[in-house]
Amino acid sequence: MHAFRDDALGEHDAVGLAAAIRRGEIAAAEVARDAAERVRSVDDRLHAVQLSTDPTTAALAAGPAAVTGGGAFAGVPSFVKDNTDQRGLPTGHGSAAFTPRTARRDAPFARQFLATGVTVLGKTRLPEFGFSPSTEFEGAEPVRNPWNPAHSAGGSSGGSAALVAAGAVPIAHANDGGGSIRIPSACCGLVGLKPTRGRVVPNAQSRQLPLDIVSDGVVTRSVRDTAAFLAAAERHWRNPKLPPVGLVEGPSGRRLRIGLLLDSPNGVRSDATTREAVTETAATLERLGHTVEPVRPAIDPRFTDDFLTYWGMLSFLIGATGRALGADFDRRRMDGLSRGLRETYLANWRGTPGVLRRLRRTKEAYAAAFRGHDLLLSPVLAHTTPPIGHLSPAVPYPTLIERILAYVAFTPIDNVVGTPSLSLPGPVATPEGLPVGVMFSARPGAERTLLDVAFTLESERPFRRIQDA
Repeated sequence: MHAFRDDALGEHDAVGLAAAIRRGEIAAAEVARDAAERVRSVDDRLHAVQLSTDPTTAALAAGPAAVTGGGAFAGVPSFVKDNTDQRGLPTGHGSAAFTPRTARRDAPFARQFLATGVTVLGKTRLPEFGFSPSTEFEGAEPVRNPWNPAHSAGGSSGGSAALVAAGAVPIAHANDGGGSIRIPSACCGLVGLKPTRGRVVPNAQSRQLPLDIVSDGVVTRSVRDTAAFLAAAERHWRNPKLPPVGLVEGPSGRRLRIGLLLDSPNGVRSDATTREAVTETAATLERLGHTVEPVRPAIDPRFTDDFLTYWGMLSFLIGATGRALGADFDRRRMDGLSRGLRETYLANWRGTPGVLRRLRRTKEAYAAAFRGHDLLLSPVLAHTTPPIGHLSPAVPYPTLIERILAYVAFTPIDNVVGTPSLSLPGPVATPEGLPVGVMFSARPGAERTLLDVAFTLESERPFRRIQDA
């Protein structure tokens, strides 16, 4: 299921589309109208869009950058995830527990995203408060995977990933508090980089938490789009505590030492297709002269339970402060996953200080795995993309959380530690035609190394295209 056609967008990625607009070959308003039509052509089946804006108005609202070429993505159509405020649009967080209010101002990251020149055509759907790795709901249509609509598009940035994978837009906002950029990227065959903590403008709410686990970014179909986004975001604001990324434009040829991790440090074993994707990627890298060797981070065996407690604390805090989102907020209307997480926390809240101490200490154990290694290579997820319903919030909580923990077994470590991590399409597909992602993680601030290996693999084995499937 895809939207590619002979129109102003063609088969361009975001960099290519912005270049065509700058050269005057196509107009930003024309691109916005054609993108809106693409969205309409697929969203009755994907259900990825929370709300749409008028494309002509959106192109004008993008401001001078869309006309003069003053941003890396000037005139490129995109979407913002519906957990981030954009002035004039309501923010619903994927929840039926309240009536969203119209945002009076842009969130700090929204300003950074808009500074790249994108034309925002609306907001994308996410599971309630971004808690689930699948964008599904109680009493509403799920977001479907364009590669196979019977399967999940991932979460929590599932709406953004579905639109980009389907070719409706070339780039979209995503954020990641436990895998929410990388998981939908793996499910939908995209490039998804979770930046180092503090690489982009921090989320105002996350800064108030004892441990900030959320990073904002984008999902794209090409490595150069992800690289161009980081460079453009850095021109708007750069954290002086981190080494600059700059614009990475291709592989450096540098030989890397890469640690290989096939099974999760918490003991979850990856399935056969996922292992094949990772081992074939490792073999390609070795053939190209890189060194790949097994490694096993010595993560505290309590990490999974501790992360689950922290996750539950977030649900508890939302339930306790929800009236700040909407005057009619009712935590009893939160979905089954949110309620189950809250109850998990209430049963374990006395252990919160110990949980926080152990999670913070994960940094030391994880850093040890990088001694002698530039990157870690692993699965993104422990098994391939599940069918719709497997991770529905309507599934009884004990069964649902067991399924989630058996699926999301690799990504949360980078959120806790704050390290950058990248999902790339792997070299194999499932029997149902779905992509399988592989993940690279790096030391804090080492996004250039991640982009280096990503460019290497993309040039060696171009990623599958949905329009050719």
